[in-house]
Amino acid sequence: MKTPAKTTRATLALDKAGIRHSLHVYAYDPDAPRIGLQAAEALGVAPGRILKTLMAAVDGRTICLLVASDKEVSMKRVAAAFSGKAAAMLKPADAERLTGYHVGGISPLGQKRPVPTAIDAGSLTDPAAEIHVNGGGRGLQIRLTEGDLVGALKALVVPLT
Repeated sequence: MKTPAKTTRATLALDKAGIRHSLHVYAYDPDAPRIGLQAAEALGVAPGRILKTLMAAVDGRTICLLVASDKEVSMKRVAAAFSGKAAAMLKPADAERLTGYHVGGISPLGQKRPVPTAIDAGSLTDPAAEIHVNGGGRGLQIRLTEGDLVGALKALVVPLT
């Protein structure tokens, strides 16, 4: 197994912003049916404490969504959150091209081009609580507080599930 890099655009973005975080490496399984759930199990973390990164578009505008790994997003709620009519997931190749990350390693932090980001309100519990997001590599998670994540991403916090 290839060990993920400890420095990614995501970790550099947090370092530059002065946000305290820790890195957690796990054995990434590319065949796992749900990558976020596999990460939670491998790290011994509750699935609700791992946010999966989803890349989508609302009326043709690219957006980033974060939702607990054990939940599914509602495209109607996604469209509404961004004042649009229709939302759809991006194709994996488009997500990789736009973010500069590989599927299974897409971080909401340090993307090639920042895009509007929303975090599911039902996936957050307390600004001081710790949560995990992808660190910009397969098998790499970043742990930080919910409040720091929302601030770093300038994210909307709205119901998405």
